[in-house]
Amino acid sequence: MAFVTRSLSPQESRVVLSMAENGRKEIGRKEIIDMLGVSPQAADHVIRSLRRKGWLERASWGRYLLIPPEMGPDALGESNVLALASQIAEPYYFGYATAAAHYGFTTQRRQVIRLVTPVRTRHRRVLDTEVHIVNPVPRKFFGFGQIDALGHTVIMSDHEKTVIDCIDRPDLAGGEGEAAIILATACRRIDWHKAARYLKRMSSKTLTRRFGWLAERAGATIPEDVRTNLQDLAKGGGKSFFGPRIPKPGAIGYQDSWQLTANVASQDLSDSAGIARRRSVDRER
Repeated sequence: MAFVTRSLSPQESRVVLSMAENGRKEIGRKEIIDMLGVSPQAADHVIRSLRRKGWLERASWGRYLLIPPEMGPDALGESNVLALASQIAEPYYFGYATAAAHYGFTTQRRQVIRLVTPVRTRHRRVLDTEVHIVNPVPRKFFGFGQIDALGHTVIMSDHEKTVIDCIDRPDLAGGEGEAAIILATACRRIDWHKAARYLKRMSSKTLTRRFGWLAERAGATIPEDVRTNLQDLAKGGGKSFFGPRIPKPGAIGYQDSWQLTANVASQDLSDSAGIARRRSVDRER
């Protein structure tokens, strides 16, 4: 979006000042038509001009987000992309690698935002960022809440659900190795009892087995009652895999304690091994 000037015509000023004075962060096309008392064509001209000058950005069909006057062009950073993308569907939450990056569980930054919603809609492009839609099964759509993104309230998965989602779908977290790093890095900041409740609600032995094995491999100090609970949830038949069903060369193989076949090479998980243990030791020093 090109920022040519932020000088306003009387009609443009009326839209921006009205939104700012009323604490509005978004507005619809019909509201602008009613506010100005003009034809749809005239309102569209005002909207186009405000977008060109950098005051409005399209969030979804017929909906626009105000770029706060005090922020100017610098407002169009990652947080504002989240605010814009949040208009795509309702209900929703930002998850997987997007949430992991927000919380600092990963240092990898990607030009893709993961928006999780039960609404069937297409992928979008917001500014220079791809927004990919993830449609979960109903039992997996939970574990999210409000966060502040540069003055805009958006919905994001919490710490525990972010980690669990990434272990459930490593392909949406940067791969198995990165998913393991996300869990290992988050070990210091998650509520283990909440994580166990979430895993029970997800009702997946494979997911529980992956979580338990990766947490232990990271050297996490898991409360004993939680570990017992997780192993009870993991009990039963059926094969479980972390990685592809066909093993990679040098795959770690079957892990009896968690009934899990790790079809990833040890070197792929080397960056996450012992992270939680090492950081605990560092804090004691």
